[in-house]
Amino acid sequence: MNNKEKRRHPYRYLSRRIFTRYIMSLLLVCLTLFGGFFLAWFMCTRYVWQETDQLYRLLKGLESMSPLFIAVVFSVSFLILTWRAVRKPFTYFSELMEAAKGLSHPTAEPIELPEELLEVQNELNLARERALRSISVAKEAEQRKNDLVVYLAHDLKTPLASVIGYLNLLRDERELSAELEEKYLSISLEKAERLEELINEFFEIARFNLSNIPLQYGTISLNRLLEQLVFEFKPMLQEKGLDCSIRMEEEIKLSCDADKMQRVFDNLLRNAVFYSFENTTVHIVARRENDRVRIQFINHGQTIPEEKLNRIFEQFYRLDASRGTNRGGAGLGLAIAKEIIELHKGSITAESEKEQIRFEVSLPDRME
Repeated sequence: MNNKEKRRHPYRYLSRRIFTRYIMSLLLVCLTLFGGFFLAWFMCTRYVWQETDQLYRLLKGLESMSPLFIAVVFSVSFLILTWRAVRKPFTYFSELMEAAKGLSHPTAEPIELPEELLEVQNELNLARERALRSISVAKEAEQRKNDLVVYLAHDLKTPLASVIGYLNLLRDERELSAELEEKYLSISLEKAERLEELINEFFEIARFNLSNIPLQYGTISLNRLLEQLVFEFKPMLQEKGLDCSIRMEEEIKLSCDADKMQRVFDNLLRNAVFYSFENTTVHIVARRENDRVRIQFINHGQTIPEEKLNRIFEQFYRLDASRGTNRGGAGLGLAIAKEIIELHKGSITAESEKEQIRFEVSLPDRME
């Protein structure tokens, strides 16, 4: 059995090894017995012995008793070897049971097994490491979510207090000028909109944790979807002096859930706007490659460090994690986008270098 088969079937390899060792031990006993009998017979017939010679008497005694001697020794050896061969798997089983306890206590020492169980030992330690990583990731995600909920709850008070304060001013101050009244109303509206955003983020967290996103497929025009998206983002783009260009060489039809895919592109463009330098251009490039469609969102902004780029698709992870920031959302946009893309049998990647940030979505142009 080669090394690849050993890794794929470690238990089959181990049972075969035990059985082979058992058969080889029996053969060795047989060869030893019959070899001894043949040696005794050869020594008695090869040389001229005196009847008083002690060695001759011993050899003749062994020769005459050989059938009984061979049967007894073979039977005893057979029983001993069989008992050891049967006992060995139970010993391994006991050791595996002890090792399995380490999986339920991942903080215990790494699992150590006999050399024969090296492959099993490696698999168990790998499972233990995966369990440790899963526990660590789950704790980090839970802690990030808890911190975020605390921050959002704290941030809810600020716009709410502002709205209440300015509305009280409008109610109590009878001599306000039209200009000041309009200013207070404008601020109240701005704070109320911010309050709505924060409340929506709370709903987003609950929806992300409780929903298994269903897909409803249809055929859409990717060109029109992206053009409509850019049109809706014009106020946000103008606020930062940004331009947005769409480059597509042909009309591209895409089989997808239109609402969910629009949500993906909305999150990607929103991120591009948030993290772009002012007075730059956001580029959207779409092309067909064989049976896949690739869509890139490229913007110019501060280079994202590698350690943050590796975690950018984690739920509740935000590039700007400072408390009370108005930039970014609950850290769910990219995580949800990734889940939607993967449900469409696609992939999403992020790259950042030389003050350029690029997200690329790869999708099959049609679903089977």
